Amino acid sequence: MAKEFTHEPDANRYAVHIDGELAGVLDYSVLGSAMSMRRAYTAPHFRGHGLAAELVTFAVDDVEASTSYRIVPMCWYVAEWFEKHPERSELLSRRASA
Repeated sequence: MAKEFTHEPDANRYAVHIDGELAGVLDYSVLGSAMSMRRAYTAPHFRGHGLAAELVTFAVDDVEASTSYRIVPMCWYVAEWFEKHPERSELLSRRASA
């Protein structure tokens, strides 16, 4: 099972592919200095294997390494991920600002 995590800025999303098949996405929008992570989705037949957590980790790592954005967790799953990873809370913003 080959996993590939990608950032697809033209689609405003992060994605994970399993053996070439799109398995999950994390949609976002950018406003000013903030990135709102709006929706995490895993295809039903890939659920239950921790892909969403891996995808959020990939996205947060990418945002931290390659941008100065603060993250607004609009999606319940992303908010829950940050609750489980308080050491990453310095990346959070309460709201997007222009």
